[in-house]
Order: sequence, then C-alpha cells, then structure tokens
Amino acid sequence: MRSRYSAYAYGDADYLFRTWHPRTRPVDVTVDPGITWTGLQVIDIVAGGSGDDRGEVEFRALFEFAGRADSLHERSRFERRAGRWFYLDPMTEDL
Repeated sequence: MRSRYSAYAYGDADYLFRTWHPRTRPVDVTVDPGITWTGLQVIDIVAGGSGDDRGEVEFRALFEFAGRADSLHERSRFERRAGRWFYLDPMTEDL
C-alpha cells in the first residue's frame, strides 16, 4: 500500500500499472498531475503477512486539489502472485 501511495505521489503510473492485478486493472493507468498527495494514514490491516496470499488495507490518503484539502478513504484488497503483492480492488462495503 505504501509503495502504491508513493507511486501516486511521484506520478509513477508505470509502477501503478505493474502492481495492479491483471484481472482488475484498467487498460491505461494515469496519474492526475493536479493532485498533490500530502499523507497516508494506514487505519487497519487484515492478513497480508508472509504466509498469506490475500490481504486488506484500510487507509486514508490525504491530498490537495485546486487549492483544497481532501482525502480518499478506502479498504483495498491485495493478492499475492508469484511472491509479489498486487492491488486487486477496493472493497465495496461502507467504511
């Protein structure tokens, strides 16, 4: 999760594409240059340890857009493939 947040902050769309699960990733991944990412708060982690193939991370990513502070709150699912973690999707339940 932290590496994907950093990729958004630095505008590294290629890294985001490579760490997005092939089953769920879009054809094209872009980063909005008008967004300035200002912080990441990890709220909760479920599984995702060395013996797990799946995990969840609830987080709040802080950002500024058009001079206004805002945040993105999400619980994301991740899946390990060939020893590497991939972002699968956001969970759809209310946070």
